[in-house]
Amino acid sequence: MFSTRVPSDLTPNRLSAAIARLRDSRARFDDLTESNPTRVGIAYPSRLLEALAQPSALSYAPEPFGLPSARDAVVGDFRRRGMSVPRERVVLTASTSEAYSMLFKLLCNPGDEVLVPAPSYPLFEHLAALDSVRPRAYQLEYHGAWSLDIDGLRRATGERTRAVIVVSPNNPTGSYLKRAELDALEIHCRAHGLALVGDEVFAEYVLDAELARTSSVLAQRQALAFSLGGLSKGLGLPQLKLGWMVAAGPEELVRPALERLELICDTYLSVATPVQAGLPALLRDGAAIRTGIRERVTRNYRALLEAAPHYPSVDVLPAEGGWYAVVQVPSMQSEESLVLQLLEQDRVLVHPGYFFDFPREAFLVLSLLPRPEVFDRAVTRVLERVEAAG
Repeated sequence: MFSTRVPSDLTPNRLSAAIARLRDSRARFDDLTESNPTRVGIAYPSRLLEALAQPSALSYAPEPFGLPSARDAVVGDFRRRGMSVPRERVVLTASTSEAYSMLFKLLCNPGDEVLVPAPSYPLFEHLAALDSVRPRAYQLEYHGAWSLDIDGLRRATGERTRAVIVVSPNNPTGSYLKRAELDALEIHCRAHGLALVGDEVFAEYVLDAELARTSSVLAQRQALAFSLGGLSKGLGLPQLKLGWMVAAGPEELVRPALERLELICDTYLSVATPVQAGLPALLRDGAAIRTGIRERVTRNYRALLEAAPHYPSVDVLPAEGGWYAVVQVPSMQSEESLVLQLLEQDRVLVHPGYFFDFPREAFLVLSLLPRPEVFDRAVTRVLERVEAAG
């Protein structure tokens, strides 16, 4: 009686079951999968949420794309980053996940395909399925640095392909889109009538300031493109539920896209008024949070790089930005077995690489968000376990 858009088998995997057992027994463990910045000791301004209590929030004025004042605040934030975007091309959403859903509704019929990177965040599979869209992977290749396999992407493009999703910096590889890659994507998408969707939620968490990288998919002009961002990652405020997308490309493509998006957004009207009213102040006063997160992930990444050379079996793959690090380990046992050992014997939780569709074993994915004392302690246990196993 249930839709096939929802998996029929919801049985927890072995790792999820092991986590549940530990939590049920109140056993403590260090979590190197932590993705919630509100739980890791980042300093938040004490009066930040006063912005949500403005009297104007008591008045409901539904706007499909969001309140003009809030959209102007997004325009200003892009200006801070050195980009000029017009307000009429800014669309507010309740989250980046909702933005994906709206774009799938805009671009795809049931059974159509979107191209998604691999390795990358596993949420794409679920988001696409919930809109009856099929994700099809194209590869990111690693040869001392990560790069987009543009030839493989071309081969993955089929008759039912409607969009290409790029994540910059990628989660979990931390690799930014490069200018040459964007140029190739721009030409390919225009030639095949595809939209280019740039998930840029981690864009400001740069780990390598000297790296040459693109600022945004908005830098291209030939294809219909959408840049996605929001408060969850951009300011470490996942509880406030506000995201945005900005359209770019030729006017003859952008205009009809926005006309249709307006109908979709007007149907749901999902963005709450208080967070919209408070957005200008949140973007201004929340900058310190972003700085705190950037300092934390940079510190932890450097600590990992300093620790790893003492363990010859371990290789930390270079990351350019974001909140995660990838560690390559000997494939003497399955990733699942190693991760379970780390959790059950060493009381450290990490992600196995297969969660992110790495093409082979063995990789571990570590969050760079935890408190330094937790991160250092947990990383030592991980490295010692890997070295002993190798």
